[in-house]
Amino acid sequence: MTAQRIYDTVADDFSRVNDLIIQRLSSDVPLVEKIAQYIIESGGKRLRPLLVLLSSQAAGYSGSNHLKLAAVIEFLHTATLLHDDVVDTSDMRRGRSTANARWGNAPSVLVGDFLYARAFEMMVELESLPIMNVLSHATAVIAEGEVMQLMNVKNPDLTEEQYMKVIHNKTAMLFEAASHSGALLAGASQQQEKALQDYGKHLGLAFQLVDDVLDYRGDAETMGKNVGDDLAEGKATLPLIHAMANGSDEERQLIRQAIRKGGLDDLSQIVAIVESSGALEYTMARARAEAAQAAECLSGLADSSHKTALTLLTEVAVARVS
Repeated sequence: MTAQRIYDTVADDFSRVNDLIIQRLSSDVPLVEKIAQYIIESGGKRLRPLLVLLSSQAAGYSGSNHLKLAAVIEFLHTATLLHDDVVDTSDMRRGRSTANARWGNAPSVLVGDFLYARAFEMMVELESLPIMNVLSHATAVIAEGEVMQLMNVKNPDLTEEQYMKVIHNKTAMLFEAASHSGALLAGASQQQEKALQDYGKHLGLAFQLVDDVLDYRGDAETMGKNVGDDLAEGKATLPLIHAMANGSDEERQLIRQAIRKGGLDDLSQIVAIVESSGALEYTMARARAEAAQAAECLSGLADSSHKTALTLLTEVAVARVS
């Protein structure tokens, strides 16, 4: 119910953004349109465009360009998903086959490029250099985050500090750019602009940390991916980093070996170690701290239904794990 209340706050705008997304997906190349529509319509929560709508209006925006900005953010996000799935050789996302599993790697990468290009076309139409600066910088940082993650696949020596840097760049950066650009669109004060930028950053970190927990407690039906997918790809996420730091020598060696070789041969043992070491509780505590910081960032905004929705979003971020 809490999540529904958030979406209800901007229901009309959200519907108009979806219409705009479909309209701007048009292409003279049928395969481009088919793949783009497939990934856009694959059941995502549209959190990042939602942030644009809420942040801009919480900062007092009353025009219509927030719809276009929200669509830009969704195109940037979708482009990264298409590229991510190719890099990770993923065959399932949100409970459906990935685009690369259905059409192959080359078309998926090229349609991702198309979505980036369309996003920048629409960005220019907004005629705001500050917004272009934020979004172009964010796009570069996200790409760096992807490379950082790729460099650390099957690396059991990744530190907690390094991991937080990776997830900031790879995941939280687009949350941050969404709320920051929304504030810029509204002509917010410097203080409000910084507050909304920081809000997005902390919210994005909270969402990713909860996803790390769900990789050991979730299921394919609710998450759209299987338990242990991160481990199978050799990714040392925070639960594994904490478990290695706090487990026995034998447990540490087992996790290190599992990260190095990838796969799921030792999944049941790894899950047991992660549970017994308190790693999931630790990761959730970090997620709750990030969500609390996000909520605190909103204290300087005037009371409104949009501010209330942004606050509720910090609760939803961490409520996905009971």
